[in-house]
Amino acid sequence: METSGKASNMRRIGLLVPSSNTTVEPEFYRALPAHVTLHVARLHLAQITPESILRMVEDLEAQSRNLASADVDVIVLGATAPSFLKGLGYDREIARRIESSTGKRATTTSTALIEAIRHLGLKRIVLGSAYDEKVNAIARSFLEANGVTVLEAHGLGLVDNLAVGRLDDESAYELTRKIDRPDADGIVLACTNWKTMGAIERLEMELGKPVISTTQVSVWAALRILGENEGVPGYGRLLRDLPFPARERQLSTNLPA
Repeated sequence: METSGKASNMRRIGLLVPSSNTTVEPEFYRALPAHVTLHVARLHLAQITPESILRMVEDLEAQSRNLASADVDVIVLGATAPSFLKGLGYDREIARRIESSTGKRATTTSTALIEAIRHLGLKRIVLGSAYDEKVNAIARSFLEANGVTVLEAHGLGLVDNLAVGRLDDESAYELTRKIDRPDADGIVLACTNWKTMGAIERLEMELGKPVISTTQVSVWAALRILGENEGVPGYGRLLRDLPFPARERQLSTNLPA
């Protein structure tokens, strides 16, 4: 039996990505269950600067409507900096713009990041990113405005988004090992164009604490909104322990976008 032209157990995620991002799509594909498909639209971005990031979301509504026409079940802005650029609450403002223009549930990478930090009970984190000092400082301020203590914030200093996409998982692994502190109860790795998914499981085993990345939390948030409750192994505790208690599962349809 089919509903709206698709098998009843099939789900579709709509993903808005920066045009120069070459990483987030493959990393999403690796973690999605077979019955969940990914459909992508692009927003122009070449340089990771505040000015370019602000311009990127000018086309948000039009590209969101394109995704909605594919009958997706949820739309995710799979980009970190464009969803935290203006500080506290900006991520939810972006999600509301998507929802208002499409009638679809929506979330953003930054919203997912805060939800994941709270879900894991993290209070004091260390932030690692691919960003330069200016964008890294904005990321730190966003986290702190949401009640997260950021003990350290270190970036790779990159502005060219294509250069970020050429990095491999080892760069995320090496930076995390370098910046970890014993008083941090978790590590946050920011930038969806930075390959991180392949390093998370190894890092958690070695460090004995949660490691979350912005691509990982975006997958996690999308699956939760879809009501998925089967864990995804291989990409850290957050996705592995995706099943959540029955009461929380009942509330999942009301998760904040």
